[in-house]
Amino acid sequence: MKRVFIALAAAGLVAAACGGAGTGAATSAPVAAATTAAATTAAPTPQNTFVFTADLSPANENPPITDAEMSGSGTATVTINTAKDSTGKLVGATAKFEIVLKGFPSTTLILISHIHKGDAKTNGSVVVDSGMKATEPIALTTGGTSITKDNLTITDLVLAADIIANPGNYYYNVHSMLHMGGVVRGQLKLKA
Repeated sequence: MKRVFIALAAAGLVAAACGGAGTGAATSAPVAAATTAAATTAAPTPQNTFVFTADLSPANENPPITDAEMSGSGTATVTINTAKDSTGKLVGATAKFEIVLKGFPSTTLILISHIHKGDAKTNGSVVVDSGMKATEPIALTTGGTSITKDNLTITDLVLAADIIANPGNYYYNVHSMLHMGGVVRGQLKLKA
């Protein structure tokens, strides 16, 4: 009998804690709790990494490449990492370039590569350099290679913001010994 009384008392406490016997008396408390919880949810973290690709082709050069090096192609993946202050203002940016080249004659020597400003028909100025040196060519004895350049500081933060906002206004260009103006190039686009 004592156990039955304890069980009934416990059931009564549970019922009281849950709002009683369905009177609806407790319905405003959960709504207030949900409202409070939603108000303390943190704002989403702003994006700090932006990835772009470029399909590199000799036909994209201006003028197009028409000799033996026209057999080559490649891709460039450009990753821009940004740092922002507590207000969201851009305070720093770095880039990473990953270039894959293939199908070139085994005599091709790659000299330099970088991002230029310009549309598909414009030969624009260099805006972000890879740090490659023309005095240290890379021989494509197997017709291709992969090149990675990382931790490249973008000192012009307005430029970094513009590349992020308008990647199609920029192109990636790779230069060879035979084609010092560029052997393959492609417009940047946001990676899908």
